[in-house]
Amino acid sequence: MTFATSESKLEQKQELEIQRQIRLAEDDLVARIQTALDNFKDLDKLEEAQYRNLLHVAASTESSEVIKNFLRYQMGRDEKWGRGKDSLAEAIIKDIDNWIHQKALAIAREAGVEKTSPKVNEIKIDLIRRYLGYGARYLKYKREGGGS
Repeated sequence: MTFATSESKLEQKQELEIQRQIRLAEDDLVARIQTALDNFKDLDKLEEAQYRNLLHVAASTESSEVIKNFLRYQMGRDEKWGRGKDSLAEAIIKDIDNWIHQKALAIAREAGVEKTSPKVNEIKIDLIRRYLGYGARYLKYKREGGGS
């Protein structure tokens, strides 16, 4: 019984550290998605409903690959997300594959979670959801708050 209790305490301690590290990463998440949106030349073509659909996909999956697949599908459908390496979709995919992935690994390491643990994916998905959510707010500002 003592073993289960100490294991539970370790998991609680790790979870608290993970949440602390995620909060510390929020400024960077906001800055990265704002940069992606600022650098996209055709932002006026992207409809808020399309971006909300991306948020719904992110909220309904535990897979970053599903989110990236949705973005690629959107690029193939029309040009509202842009095309090629200068597209908004590609910028988001790059952030997911590189910066967010590395940040999830770093957070896991700081919390004492093994990099092969499923917890790393949970951290990554949480970071992606926050990143995209901050993007929705910034998109609203850009489109209606005079930020264009």
